[in-house]
Amino acid sequence: MNNEHGILKVGIASVEQYKARTMAIARGKYKPSPDEPKIWFSSPESFAQVLSGKNQALLALIARTNPSSLTELAETSGREKSNLSRTLKTMERYGLVHFEKGEGREVAPRVNYSGISLEMSFA
Repeated sequence: MNNEHGILKVGIASVEQYKARTMAIARGKYKPSPDEPKIWFSSPESFAQVLSGKNQALLALIARTNPSSLTELAETSGREKSNLSRTLKTMERYGLVHFEKGEGREVAPRVNYSGISLEMSFA
């Protein structure tokens, strides 16, 4: 697996908690430490949906095989290209993957991190 980018730390915070944190940062009343999560999910369910077992396996497959296109990834994974495209666009919004220019009009998916660490606070 590609260790180039290390472990992504993600957190879970309600929309209200996230808004309050963002406003405190904007007002200069709070400065996040470098080891805090970079990506936030609004619930454990949203985290589980984006990083389901099937999607974790997909990220591992991308990291291991470095497919040259979505077409190649579809063939390797056995998943439909349209489904992969939708799933990877969601993962891209969360910063989990990015796309490099491939052959012709194709794009090649790449994993941004070697792993994910979840931080969850009950306070």
